[in-house]
Amino acid sequence: MPRYYEDKPEGGACTGVKEDLGACLLQSDCVLQEGKSPRQCLKEGYCKALKYSFFECKRSMLDARSRFRGRKGY
Repeated sequence: MPRYYEDKPEGGACTGVKEDLGACLLQSDCVLQEGKSPRQCLKEGYCKALKYSFFECKRSMLDARSRFRGRKGY
């Protein structure tokens, strides 16, 4: 579940999604029980929704229309 960071300083556009993706990967069964690296688990398809949200957030930073619509993410 996504977390809202009130007490953290604003680091960048996609920091919230990035931290949630990292937490999701570190808490997944792939890392905890199988002992694989988070990168391997990401390639196997864990945390797909957060991976897609992070991709969309990064892509919206390059989109010129985001000046009017705002960046995606949280």
